[in-house]
Amino acid sequence: MAAIPATASAKAFPTRHQLDAVRAYLKHRAGVVSVGVIDSQGGVRGVHDKRRYVTASVIKAMLLVSYLRKVNNQGRGLTGDERSHLRRMIRVSSNSAATWTYSRVGDGRLRRLARKADMDQFSICCSWGYARFSARDQAKFFWLLERLTPRRFRDYATHLLRSIVSWQSWGIPRVGRRRGFSVFFKGGWRGTYRGRLVHQASFVRYHGTGFSLAVLTDGNPSMSYGIETISGVARRILRPKELAG
Repeated sequence: MAAIPATASAKAFPTRHQLDAVRAYLKHRAGVVSVGVIDSQGGVRGVHDKRRYVTASVIKAMLLVSYLRKVNNQGRGLTGDERSHLRRMIRVSSNSAATWTYSRVGDGRLRRLARKADMDQFSICCSWGYARFSARDQAKFFWLLERLTPRRFRDYATHLLRSIVSWQSWGIPRVGRRRGFSVFFKGGWRGTYRGRLVHQASFVRYHGTGFSLAVLTDGNPSMSYGIETISGVARRILRPKELAG
């Protein structure tokens, strides 16, 4: 990935050792799990990161950026009604607000946004809730999210993604913030024929170093089990001492 939205560290972070620790951890977890990373130097890395999943609510971050690009192309600001829908879609993961947004951007704008982010496994047709993508796709999107958002709306978008309600801020943000990382993110969950699907995609900063991390899971025996899997990945990736070293 060419664009680097934060100062790159002297070495790529997360390290190869950290990803090896993630692989070892995932051998003991039930269900299917994929981890996508764009490291601090723009390298594309991961564990089963090309496997495709149904989106659930993670796509709401793409809906947000797509809608803001549309409004920017119209040369105007957001109305109060638009802000209300976008805020509910992101902060409390409102499905009705997502449907409102999707009806105004459509598949075409989402596909164009995916192409700009080089999301090779992305597909969508006729419903935001059944879009499909990979952990690598979501890592690419969150790596470039700030660049893909029009400058006038950049702070607004990242503020929404940083201020998701506490009961949905599990996994990566909960682990990361306790360790001094700044995180913006979106999660998603739903039932599937395999069990419980639990996803989270994020962009993480520690001082001058930034990278993206996406963890997609399915076949979990419960939502709490999926959350713990994502938290376990985050604990092995978000380690300030390794970054400083």
